[in-house]
Amino acid sequence: MARIFEGHHDGKGLRIAVVVARFNAPITEKLLEGAIETARSRGVAEDDVIVAWVPGAFEIPLIGARLLERDDVDAVVGLGCVIRGETSHFDFVSHGVTVGTLEAGLQSRKPFLFGVLTVEDREQALARAGGKKTNKGVEVMDAAIELVRLQESLDGAPSS
Repeated sequence: MARIFEGHHDGKGLRIAVVVARFNAPITEKLLEGAIETARSRGVAEDDVIVAWVPGAFEIPLIGARLLERDDVDAVVGLGCVIRGETSHFDFVSHGVTVGTLEAGLQSRKPFLFGVLTVEDREQALARAGGKKTNKGVEVMDAAIELVRLQESLDGAPSS
């Protein structure tokens, strides 16, 4: 019989940092609200959430990596919004924040969740920040909690 490992969404006792880009703040603030409300509803204590504001999405991996080094942080959630413009800047920023987030998480072996919207226009961003589609902040906070618990399961007793 296969051994199955799963995480769960009980955030009690977890310490989670959120790195939020100030650029496109009307959107990233909605992502942050969704993430914090989800953490609270999952049992993460208010004092166990750290919020760090950075200038833009490109800076999320640097500050996220620093937070992952801390013993009082179990996971990091990165929140930002990159909207395509007329130049290739969108491509460079989107690629950089994606790769930087992935590498920091792999190096630290702690969850670093990617909650950066990469969209064509403001309408798409608003739809994904609590509008018609979803709130990506909610999704990535849930995933962060689940991944911490999954790692604990993998490190602990055998599962079924």
